[in-house]
Amino acid sequence: MKELCLVLFIGIMIGVGIYSKTRVKSTNDFFLGGRNMGGWVSAFAYGTSYFSAVIFIGYAGAQGWQFGVPITWIGIGNAIFGCWLAWKVLAKRTREMTHKLDAKTMPEFFEKRYQSKNMKLVAALIMFIFLVPYTASVYKGLGYILQSSFNISFNVAIFFMALLTAVYLILGGYVATAINDLIQGIIMIVGCILMVFYVVNHPNVGGLSMGFQTLHELDPALTSPFSDGNKFLPLLGLILMTSFGVWGLPQMIHKYYAIKDEAAIKKGTIISTIFALIIGGSAYFTGSLGRLFFLEETTDAAGILQKVAVMPGATIAAPNAGTSDMIIPLMLESALPAALMGIIIVLILSASMSTLASLVLVSSSTISIDFIKGFVAPKISDKATMRTMRIFCVLFVGLSYIMAIFQSSTIVNLMSLSWGVISGMFLGPYVFGLYWKKTTKVGAWVGFIAGGLTVVVGTVFANMGLLPIGVTAPVIASLAMLVSCIAVPVASLLSSQMSEAHIIEVFGEEKAVN
Repeated sequence: MKELCLVLFIGIMIGVGIYSKTRVKSTNDFFLGGRNMGGWVSAFAYGTSYFSAVIFIGYAGAQGWQFGVPITWIGIGNAIFGCWLAWKVLAKRTREMTHKLDAKTMPEFFEKRYQSKNMKLVAALIMFIFLVPYTASVYKGLGYILQSSFNISFNVAIFFMALLTAVYLILGGYVATAINDLIQGIIMIVGCILMVFYVVNHPNVGGLSMGFQTLHELDPALTSPFSDGNKFLPLLGLILMTSFGVWGLPQMIHKYYAIKDEAAIKKGTIISTIFALIIGGSAYFTGSLGRLFFLEETTDAAGILQKVAVMPGATIAAPNAGTSDMIIPLMLESALPAALMGIIIVLILSASMSTLASLVLVSSSTISIDFIKGFVAPKISDKATMRTMRIFCVLFVGLSYIMAIFQSSTIVNLMSLSWGVISGMFLGPYVFGLYWKKTTKVGAWVGFIAGGLTVVVGTVFANMGLLPIGVTAPVIASLAMLVSCIAVPVASLLSSQMSEAHIIEVFGEEKAVN
């Protein structure tokens, strides 16, 4: 049954890619779907790009083990701040300004908003380099679930999914990803609801009441409404990074570029929020119950029998020293019937393939449009640009595959590095550039540098053991975003303002004089 679900999933993806190829006539079609995407398609494209194997495998498993039930706040924060507020604040203004400036990518937006070709070049290179770890983290998550479910090699699983990503994306570009996102989103909603039902009612959990009681006996903090002590700051960092990080991620902002009109934005805001609440809430809540599937009996120093949760690959002597990325795959393999496991595998594949498509599409486009057409060969034809994008799609997938195979870091750390650098650098210049006419080129550059340096310095200090307890990679990433948002207005007020003519061009005459 699992095999049949996988084959059907692959067939649908490739079929949509072949169908979409007939609708892709230009670079604008390949990258933005002709800027004509409706509310449902855009909302599902946003949501399925948001939640991938990184969330289901890496975050829900590892962080659910560490924090317990309080980890569910991440899913709630993602829905409120990462979807509803993000769409309210960014969608309409992004669509209007990128149309006005004729900007197809985030680096192109930075160039035209701040009159700086160098800023476009730097942004393009940062995106291409630091989206690779994020893509690698998604591939690692897929590798673990396929290894656990089908007993195939981790390396073979990743190679297979990388090849599938390249094929269907090369065929149909954003049109293919958007159509697949709608199909995949529906699968994800149904799969998540069934997943929670079966996990909660599994004998290891015994229903909500019994499950919470067992968790409480293991550690009362696992069932408290909020984490406290040394766990509060790491949890807050996770909530902030995964909720506000999407405000500065090019693959998420890209969805606002392509949406059709204001009516579609209003619809997309509601749909994406509900989608995130269901998917994020289900994933993290399921992860919070992970310990209940790995209990072993031991005796303490007084000879009293007790239960200990032992992470996969660990021992009673060191129960938390195992492989956290295998918690969810093994847990679901134990909890779900074979037929449903097939659906859940497709669910995780759906979420991951959508995220991968968005990452690869944005990364390849920024090199093709912003670097090659913008610097190396300005007169390159539209047809040649689209061909170049397809080539870089393959290259980006290849680099991500190599990193997933050879990089030993956990999924959480790989994602934190990617989100920390990109959102840390882009968030301040992007948001202030949309709304505040006094934002200057100097202010944007300072935001870039300050956010990036925060991640670099924080990561170095963390590796040297010089940071306080609780300052984790997500905390450093969240701090970088905050630093960027403080640096941009401060530096802008201390630097020369941009010309009135340029401000009128960007905002329109009425906004320019306010």
